[in-house]
Amino acid sequence: MRPKLNILSDELVKQIIEEGFALLMNPGIQVKNDEALSLLADAGAEVDKENKIAKIPEKIARQALDTRPSEFYLYDLDGNQVVHYGEDSVQFTPGSGGITILDSETQKQRQALTEDYVKFIKLVEMLPQVDAQSTAFITSDVPEGIGDLYRLYLALNFMRKPIITGAFEKETWWTMKDMLVAVVGSEKELAEKPIAVFDVCPSPPLKWSDITCQNLVDCAKNNIPAQLISMPMTGANSPVTLAGAVVQHTAECLSGVTINQLVNPGAPIVWGGSPATFDMRKGTTPMGAIGTWMINCAYVQVGKELGMPTHSYLGMSDAKIVDAQCGLESSSAFFAALAGANMVSGPGMMDYESCLSYEKLVIDAEILGMAKRLIAGIDGRQTPIALDIMQELGHKGSYLSHPHTKKWFREELYFPSDVIDRDTVEAWEKKGAKSAWERAQDRVEELLSKYQPSPISDEIKEELREITTKAANQFGMKKLPDLSFD
Repeated sequence: MRPKLNILSDELVKQIIEEGFALLMNPGIQVKNDEALSLLADAGAEVDKENKIAKIPEKIARQALDTRPSEFYLYDLDGNQVVHYGEDSVQFTPGSGGITILDSETQKQRQALTEDYVKFIKLVEMLPQVDAQSTAFITSDVPEGIGDLYRLYLALNFMRKPIITGAFEKETWWTMKDMLVAVVGSEKELAEKPIAVFDVCPSPPLKWSDITCQNLVDCAKNNIPAQLISMPMTGANSPVTLAGAVVQHTAECLSGVTINQLVNPGAPIVWGGSPATFDMRKGTTPMGAIGTWMINCAYVQVGKELGMPTHSYLGMSDAKIVDAQCGLESSSAFFAALAGANMVSGPGMMDYESCLSYEKLVIDAEILGMAKRLIAGIDGRQTPIALDIMQELGHKGSYLSHPHTKKWFREELYFPSDVIDRDTVEAWEKKGAKSAWERAQDRVEELLSKYQPSPISDEIKEELREITTKAANQFGMKKLPDLSFD
């Protein structure tokens, strides 16, 4: 039996979905994108062109839900199926869009540079508990106008795993698509074996900006998976109740699914988000708050009820250093796993989704490993379960050398890396009495020393560089940062 967390009653799920559909009609969805508004009008929505409000009948939204895929896969650069969006499959990817790195020497935040992000990509590649890359950093050594596509450029040079990414502008989305095509070989191959998902974010409450809505439309046109990231904040831009925030999330995601499927019925799309409670005392949006965890698990449950692939933003902390608070809050990854979120973004991230840390990532990886073991549940393994072995050994208790132990111990137990200390006090002191932070530093260096280069050819790397340089030229940057430190 697989352990599972359902945080809403069946009746409450039904009511949330009903109210989500109702919001599509009243007050409707503000859509600041003319192409999407025209699609909605043609489908039968009541459109106020002056105020860019679309009142979407439930029938249209339900038709969109009928055409969307209930599952799809992401592939690595070797062409292997490695990520399953659907059912209760659970995978993890680091947090995305950080602007600072926690410096390993000073333990203070600083702006991220190209070399920092490349190091992070390599680290993700070497962590078996982390299933996909993310465009984790916005680096400060390139113009802001290419910040989104430059992240993808760097990742594609060093990764094998698939990636969760996103564009900041209409035009850069197309450049990023060109990069993905260059790596896989053709638009057809990219559609059939996607290596990336694009995050697309509605603007709370109940709005789509021109840019993100166009990204949503363009993903659908090209059959590239889109991941809806709805972000209600309780009491700030959404109702203060947790259930109320989930109602808003439902309406925003329903509108996204509708627009996406009107463009291309059957295009892959994910029910996801990054909601948060709003701390009235500090004016902050704590990702480590229990209320935030609960909203995430609740909307995943709603998405599953609607038959959607799902995403959640958990496994992160609001701490400013890697300390006890950091570990406590990052344990929300267990909640996401128990909820059955197909992709969980957040490991490695801290300080309200703004900072990433190598050391936090390798510690978080152990949480992810334990979470995956938890949802695998307990299996009897054989019949009888233990009766014959216990009757054979009686009161001797000599199980260490028994074939049954040798056969099953690796499957039954999760064995962490040396980041987790399980030595005796004497052995720990003999090894230098290192703290979790120091052990994490050692683990980072150990993994980086074993990194194997990306499988893409030098010719493809040169093509990627040409595409990115052309985009950089438009913002006055003639030459990209050197990657020869590799």
